[in-house]
Formats: sequence, structure tokens, C-alpha cells
Amino acid sequence: MRKHRQTISADLADSYYHVTTRTVNGEELFGAPEKEVLRKIILSTAEFCGVQIITHAEMINHFHLVARVPMRSELSDAELFRRFALLHPGTSIWRQRRLRTVELILERNGPEAAAWRARQLRQMNDISAFVKLVKQRFSIWFNRNHARFGTLWAERFKSNLLQLGPAVLRMTAYTDLNGFRAGLCADPKDYRFCGYAEAVAGNGRARQGAVIAMGIEDADEALLAYRLILMSVATYAKNGGKTVTADQLAKVIAAGGSLSFAELLACKCRYLTDGAVLGSKAFVMEQIVRMRKATGRGQKTVPRDLPEAGSELAIMVNVMPAAKMT
Repeated sequence: MRKHRQTISADLADSYYHVTTRTVNGEELFGAPEKEVLRKIILSTAEFCGVQIITHAEMINHFHLVARVPMRSELSDAELFRRFALLHPGTSIWRQRRLRTVELILERNGPEAAAWRARQLRQMNDISAFVKLVKQRFSIWFNRNHARFGTLWAERFKSNLLQLGPAVLRMTAYTDLNGFRAGLCADPKDYRFCGYAEAVAGNGRARQGAVIAMGIEDADEALLAYRLILMSVATYAKNGGKTVTADQLAKVIAAGGSLSFAELLACKCRYLTDGAVLGSKAFVMEQIVRMRKATGRGQKTVPRDLPEAGSELAIMVNVMPAAKMT
């Protein structure tokens, strides 16, 4: 018998959830490329559905996320179309034809337009519709790119309805500590596939998640306070996972939760490159050319400056396989 899912109407108030789901039999299927694609699908689908991701963590056989589902509001055709286009990335002729067909339907504004609007609106501001769409989209990509078929996910996702305040903060910290507790990094900020690492690297959307979790309007202050709480929570053992030592916590407290310039730069480089290329512009460009010849991908990839480094350093962002959607 299916367990009743605890949700509240998005017509009445904003709601907050912690969500988790795992692979069939807990199979360890996700490496760095899979985690990156899953991360991108979560974020693009969230924007389509009007869901705000407070934080997330992609692991080897499951993912966590903490999300805010805002109250429903009126959406123009232009906004609905913009969100719809997010689910169909790429520049193929089939994508262009599909989007043009939708544009023509909306221009005619007949029964087909009304039906299209209704289909899109059913997926807005709804945690169940959002997670279902994430799992469907990632399953399609994963099976196509791994010569695989059949079910990828073990079961319906699990969700907890959270009260804004300590409950949201606690589950946000729990989510951001997944990579650290699994022994995948020396510090929570170093785990590439979580919201906290994104926030430390300067991602505006992720920094806003810290603002919501902490209830502090200034993002810089929120991140400082959040690091103190995150590292304090990490001193407690959970299921035999890795913990922060008393000495490590003392250093974080002494620093007031702040990170040195070198640490921030390292986080930003790691977040942007994740094992790609760091060096002079000439060196990075040479590697890009080699990659294009070897893989046929990366035609739009160019070296990116790192002005914060105060040098001639540049980076190349990893080029991930495009997520093919139907």
C-alpha cells in the first residue's frame, strides 16, 4: 500500500521539503559525470516547476535536496514558454521545430493553447510533480548514455514537510554534510556536488539558499554563520560517518566561519573545473583543441580568466554530455 505523502497546497502558503531517493537495490551507478548531469537536471527542472532549491547533494546511489515550493501565482505565456524551453536544451532542428510549434499554438490561442497551458501548470509549484520529472529526465539520459534500459530508481521518493526555521536549517546541514560524512572530502566545502560548495564558490542561487536556511538577509553573513553551524553539526557521528575533530572545529570558530582568500580561490577553481584544466590561456587553449580532436565536443568551450588569482591563470570548464530529452 502506498504511503500517504505529506504535502500542503501551494495555493495556501510556501512550503519546504527534504527529499531523498535512491537507485534500484542501492546500486552505486553515479560517478562525477552522472552527478553533474543530475545536478543540472535538478536545477533546470526546479526553475521550470517554480521550485527553489535551498541545497542539494548528489551521491553515488542517491540524491538529497531541500526545496522551497512557493505559493502559486499567475504565469504569462511568455514565462511558461521560457520555462518549457529549459526542459529541451540544445540547438537541434527537432528542438527548434518543437518550440516553434508551441509558439504557433500559443499565437492561435485556441483550445490547443488552453490544453498546453493546463499541462504545464499542473507541474508547477508541486513537489511531487517536480521530483517525478527530475527522475524521469535523468533516467532517460542515464539509460541512453549507458546502453541501459529499465527502471533506475528503487521506489517513490521520500519527503519530509519542514517548518521554516530550525527544521529547514537542520535538514540543509544534513544534506550538505553527505559527501563529507561519506569520506569523499576533507571539508564540506570541498564536495563538488552539494549546495554549500556552490555557495562558497560564489553561486548566487546557492548563496540565497544559505540566506533562507539561516534567516539572515546578507548572504555573506549567512554563509559565515552557516559554516559555524555546519561544522558544529559535523562533530557528531552519524551511522559511522566521518566527523570534524575538536581541533578542526576550534579553528573554524576562531576564524568566525570565514575562509582565507586561498581557500576561496581553491573552492572556486574546483567548482568550475572539477578536474578539468587550470593554467595559462595558451595551455588551456591547447588542451581544448586536443579535446575537440579526440571527442568532437567542446566547440563552444573557451578559456575563462581567473582575475581573482591576480595572474594570467585561466580555466576550462568540464564539457558534459548533453542531456537528450524527448
